Amino acid sequence: MKLIAKLVTGVALSAMTMVSAVADDARYAWYASTVHPYFDEVQKGVDKFSEDFGIEVTKRLGQDWTQDNQNENVAAMAAQGFNAFSIFPSDVSGARGLYEELAEQGITIVDFGQATKEPTPAAFYVGTQLKEAAMLATEELIKSMGGKGNIINVLEVPGDNTRLRQEGVEEVVAKYPDVKIIQTVGDLSSIEDSVEKVQNAIAANLGNIDGMIATGYTPTVAIAQLLTEYHENGGERIHFYGIDTDAVVLDAIRAGHIDGTMAQNPFGHGYIPMVLLKKLSEGYKPREGVHAIDAGVVPVTAENIDTFQADISELTKDIIDNLDSTYLTN
Repeated sequence: MKLIAKLVTGVALSAMTMVSAVADDARYAWYASTVHPYFDEVQKGVDKFSEDFGIEVTKRLGQDWTQDNQNENVAAMAAQGFNAFSIFPSDVSGARGLYEELAEQGITIVDFGQATKEPTPAAFYVGTQLKEAAMLATEELIKSMGGKGNIINVLEVPGDNTRLRQEGVEEVVAKYPDVKIIQTVGDLSSIEDSVEKVQNAIAANLGNIDGMIATGYTPTVAIAQLLTEYHENGGERIHFYGIDTDAVVLDAIRAGHIDGTMAQNPFGHGYIPMVLLKKLSEGYKPREGVHAIDAGVVPVTAENIDTFQADISELTKDIIDNLDSTYLTN
């Protein structure tokens, strides 16, 4: 028996719940896998949507990253009557079964942060184009290295997101005959673990490292801390580009210890899906052939560190202004 069916046993589904939610009966929910700094930033966009439109959004975090945990929690929310979901899928393949059950109940879904594998019942995906962002960061790193040298590639936890980022880094490096990845460090789930593994990688390649790149939040913060200490103690220059804009990372850019980072648009990852759900509840439909909405990234260096937030805000505004003409039809 299906999980959602178990939770709604004995409750007769009305005809209204068997079609997409309309504006008057839409009940909005936001769900993320578990506690993470990225989700904290996304929630700010959800909260602003609630403020702007006067619409309540129930926000919940899971207990862990597993798809089983997400299935149980989201199914329980569906049984409580929520019918317009913005979800970060814990497993981009495994979430499809949950989504199919939700869709059968007339529930609308928009992915944020990472996309379920197509074909998917999710109406849209809103987030960073992960491979493209990693490629842009790698280009910026190689530029800072003068177009040549050895790189340590630092990855986060295993998964589809990390695989796409790794592919992006490797594709760019392959274009430069004088650039080589000398070590790949991966499976970094905490700051402490990242510090230890990256320290070991630096020690093993000392004198042979020109640059480092990290495409995950946790290793970016760890490397910003490490390189700040390393350079302050007289260590030879190691260029570095990361992702996300933790205060530690921005301080390291200001002090000149790292070259830059890629600012994602987590506010947009929160705000844009909720606007989409609202419009879909009002009768709008996705345009044919349109699914992924790139919320954009902005390279952050010492030159624009005090102004990049305005660029991020403009990305969100432009997408919202063009939803009807680019992504939706009425």
